[in-house]
Amino acid sequence: MTSLSVPYLQQTELNTFLLSLVFVSFVALLHKLRRGGGKSKPKPPPGPPKLPIIGNLHQLGKLPHRSFHALSKKYGPLMLLHLGSTKTLVVSSAEAAGEVMKTHDIVFSNRPKKTAADIFLYGGLDIGFSPYGEYWRQLKKISVVELLSLKRVQSFNFVREEEAASLVEKIRSACVAGDSVNITEMLMSIANNIISRCVLGQAYEGAKFGKLSRRIMQQFVDFSFGDVFPLLKWMDYVTGVVPKMKSTLREADVFLDQVIAEHRNLRKNGDHAKTDFVNIMLQLEENGMLDFQLSQDKFKAILMDMFVGGTDTTSTIMEWLMAELIKNANVMRKVQEEVRRVVGKKLKVEAEDLEEMNYLKCTIKETLRLHPPVPLLIPRESSTDVELEGYYIPRKTTVLVNVLAIQTDPKVWDKPEEFLPERFENNPLDFKGQDFQFIPFGGGRRVCPGITFGVASISLMIANLLYWFDWKTSEDLDMTESYGVSVNKKIPLHLLPTMYSP
Repeated sequence: MTSLSVPYLQQTELNTFLLSLVFVSFVALLHKLRRGGGKSKPKPPPGPPKLPIIGNLHQLGKLPHRSFHALSKKYGPLMLLHLGSTKTLVVSSAEAAGEVMKTHDIVFSNRPKKTAADIFLYGGLDIGFSPYGEYWRQLKKISVVELLSLKRVQSFNFVREEEAASLVEKIRSACVAGDSVNITEMLMSIANNIISRCVLGQAYEGAKFGKLSRRIMQQFVDFSFGDVFPLLKWMDYVTGVVPKMKSTLREADVFLDQVIAEHRNLRKNGDHAKTDFVNIMLQLEENGMLDFQLSQDKFKAILMDMFVGGTDTTSTIMEWLMAELIKNANVMRKVQEEVRRVVGKKLKVEAEDLEEMNYLKCTIKETLRLHPPVPLLIPRESSTDVELEGYYIPRKTTVLVNVLAIQTDPKVWDKPEEFLPERFENNPLDFKGQDFQFIPFGGGRRVCPGITFGVASISLMIANLLYWFDWKTSEDLDMTESYGVSVNKKIPLHLLPTMYSP
């Protein structure tokens, strides 16, 4: 080897090193470009200016869905708010809702942790608030196949018919006495009885548990420091929010423990005849058909979902429907004529009759459009960074779909604030979650699995009220809303019934 060999080798090694460095840099640059690093991130959605610390909390009124709707008219259908330290995306158009619940459904299928859900639903062990994953998929499958299928819903027709007959008899007694009736309370009691009998096997304590359900729904939206300022969650004990929720839960907890124990004892003694939801769940457990251990807390969380969600939303829809019929005499007359024509002179309204009541179906749809029972769908949360209609949405952003804003959008609906059931005549638009301009029960993977069950109860009860009685009110009709997870009338609906003779 000559004296020139060493520097030559050193130069060769240096060149090799430099080429390697260039190659690695080039690969890194390509990787960065592929991940979007070569261009700036899309900008976040527009939103109102925020204050230090509290963000936009001061802009929420007593009816947040109305406040969000007003703000979205200025800032657009995708609006970013800062509720304390929580980034919150408010969705107010059908197109944006489709992006969230269809195009990017998996990204937005998670739920944010909320104080109320953690307390009332045993840490989110239910269907509605459990994190997106295998446990949730199993619960959804059980609900759709075993508990809330069309066949199962039809098997409970006799329960609805018996409860309708009971309701009619109570109102007849009021007619004889010439009394008005608190239709709000009656409908809550009936919804409670139907859910009780289908879910738990028998009616429990009249409207008492129905009122407890409504209290839970209202406390669900109580302001929690922990939800918007995680470091201040201790304040929820100081303000009494958590103690109040836990006190309400204890009432429900004792009741559900008792019901489950009674069912287990009956099955242990050989009584397998009942087909209520509790028995169905116990049978699935005994037959090894559950892919998870049915702990007591999981069992109660599932029942709480069925009971609380089913009772309050169902009675709320019926309450608003009756109020709108009183307010719109022409609609009342038209739907009553249809119901009475279909039923004829039969002794009772039967579930089969409902199929022929097309205008009644339109009236129910219009009520769901103008008074969605849950105007702000249960919050979703983004699991990854995502681009939505050209805007950057970071991971862990809370997403609120404003159903009321979407269903009263003048770009989609003609005369959106008016109660016009005719808009649904010869209109294939449905509320099953595929038509994003009409989503009273949500859409995508997280659509409410109890749609068929709830609508069946609403249809039969309203048909009976319209068939057997004429209705009027002796006072001004107050349509003011009262906010909870479901939005009901602030002033209970009192009506004066008159018996109708077919």
